[in-house]
Amino acid sequence: MSTFQNATSSSIIFLLTGVPGLEAFHTWISIPSCFLYITALSGNSLILFAIVTQPSLHEPMYYFLSMLSTTDLGLSISTLVTMLGIFWFNAREISFNACLSQMFFIQLFTVMESSVLLAMAFDRFVAISNPLRYASVLTDLKIAQIGVAIITRGTLIQIPIQVLLKRLSFCRSHVLRHSYCFHPDVMKLSCTDTRINSAVGLTALITTAGVDSIFILLSYLLIIRTVLSIASPQERKKAFRTCISHIGAVAVFYIPLIGLSFVHRFGKQAPPYVHTLIANAYLLIPPVMNPIIYSVKTKQIRRAVLKVLHTGAAQK
Repeated sequence: MSTFQNATSSSIIFLLTGVPGLEAFHTWISIPSCFLYITALSGNSLILFAIVTQPSLHEPMYYFLSMLSTTDLGLSISTLVTMLGIFWFNAREISFNACLSQMFFIQLFTVMESSVLLAMAFDRFVAISNPLRYASVLTDLKIAQIGVAIITRGTLIQIPIQVLLKRLSFCRSHVLRHSYCFHPDVMKLSCTDTRINSAVGLTALITTAGVDSIFILLSYLLIIRTVLSIASPQERKKAFRTCISHIGAVAVFYIPLIGLSFVHRFGKQAPPYVHTLIANAYLLIPPVMNPIIYSVKTKQIRRAVLKVLHTGAAQK
């Protein structure tokens, strides 16, 4: 592995990695990867279009779902170019500034996804615990304010991470271990003291996904307490059914995140391709699965999507 002279970050060219040890199979790996990207982009775009064009879906629950679809689209687009570029054209080079930009958007949309899932948990709690005041609590203005707060939160959390990365210099190998720019990956290549970077990155993770997961769990404990107080078994089942899609979305976001954290901390003896595949799955699974979960489990979304598809087919 080649080494480089000490250099400032602005002049650095990093080399991204596809799937270590499976370079000969990159063309074959690109086929399922491309399929997953097409599924994520088309599925989320379809749901977003259905919510925008169908008046029956102009309700708080579906506004939050449109935020989730927008976030998933951003997350998919953030990694698409570099990942497929490596698999198709072996285009591995990326400048430090481009790497920093990609990292910013990946982390921004990840934080936003966690925030949206928390907002959706609050939405379900209000809908079940106080259905008569649901529309008055979650007004269009309040939802817009929540959306702005989600974007602002994600941006403010990323600013110190980006500033601290810009101060680093690099004198080791410039080969990254993933097919996109991953914050811990870049830090490990620096010959500068990165303890502050690590502390800020860990703090950002704890104050976003960590805090959000706790509040999501708390929301569901309150939802369960409310549902159990309902006398009718049919009403209980109906109330729980409205949460199934959101629970699935939470699972497909947090399970890969937990898996990636465990592999990075305790899977040092695992083959390098295991780290890469899990890291890729962490960014691809939520955008792919969320449209499927909501289309299958939410009758209104399924009907709206089928209506959009039928209308599009009829116009051809």
